Amino acid sequence: MTEQFEYKVVELREKLLGGKMSGAKLEGLLNEHAAQGWQLKAITTAEVKGRIGPGGVDGILITFERRVSR
Repeated sequence: MTEQFEYKVVELREKLLGGKMSGAKLEGLLNEHAAQGWQLKAITTAEVKGRIGPGGVDGILITFERRVSR
């Protein structure tokens, strides 16, 4: 049995965080993923694609990691 990792990247646009980067909403998201076995690997600010039209909006990319036994 070999232990491997899998990764998940979540994009959060500023509007999804209530118009500003809310610590409480981010904390809730982190705890939700932790309950599913995901561990925070990195948080990166980025311009993420908006839903309408070209260009992007301010947001963050959150990378999670968890071990998978195969």
